[in-house]
Amino acid sequence: MHDRRAMTENTILWNSSAGLVPYPDAIAEMERQVAGIRGGTAPERVWLLEHPPTFTAGTSARDEDLFNPQGFPTYAAGRGGQWTYHGPGQRVAYVMLDLTRPHGVVPARDLRDYVQTLEEWLIRTLRRFDVTGERRDGRIGVWVADPRTGTENKIAALGVRVSRWTSWHGVALNVAPRLDDFGGIVPCGIREHGVTSLHALGRTVTMAEADAALRACWQELFGSVPYSPVDNEK
Repeated sequence: MHDRRAMTENTILWNSSAGLVPYPDAIAEMERQVAGIRGGTAPERVWLLEHPPTFTAGTSARDEDLFNPQGFPTYAAGRGGQWTYHGPGQRVAYVMLDLTRPHGVVPARDLRDYVQTLEEWLIRTLRRFDVTGERRDGRIGVWVADPRTGTENKIAALGVRVSRWTSWHGVALNVAPRLDDFGGIVPCGIREHGVTSLHALGRTVTMAEADAALRACWQELFGSVPYSPVDNEK
């Protein structure tokens, strides 16, 4: 049974999964959580995890943007966006919120503001590791510019789905994935730019350190206090 704090408006269940979570299992778990949030029987939740190497197709994905020479599993995600890679070393954060009410700086029923705040969450997280993440008009996600070469690479992706004003899916931050694995798709349909990671930028951040930064920056923006199941045992 959930702690009563889980059902208040100023706390949010925050947990992470050890090991690699298969994508279909994550979808099934999110569906259960979202149904519970809508029915008032489950708390809002941020779920941190890693997937095995996987390609997922958003609602705008094009067949010609999938090459997949490695033969990784592919799934229709049901979220917005195009093709995305998930794999070890990438921190995925699935965000399940009741958007009929405000959350920190995000007004109620404002999907655009919600997406922009997810981007800001990632930008602030990167700043804690001295990385400047930036937005780009017409390109969802967070980008890192190299002033020496003029190139730009994507370091974090967003893919959001909202069902009856309950959000699911979320964000993916490249901590230390195998960047070669992204070569099986045109990431997010953008051919002229590449991908990068914290490790590729020389920041040898652990997953635990990335999680701590995400958690601190969440509270700054969304207002709710994260708590984990272990908190109930203290």
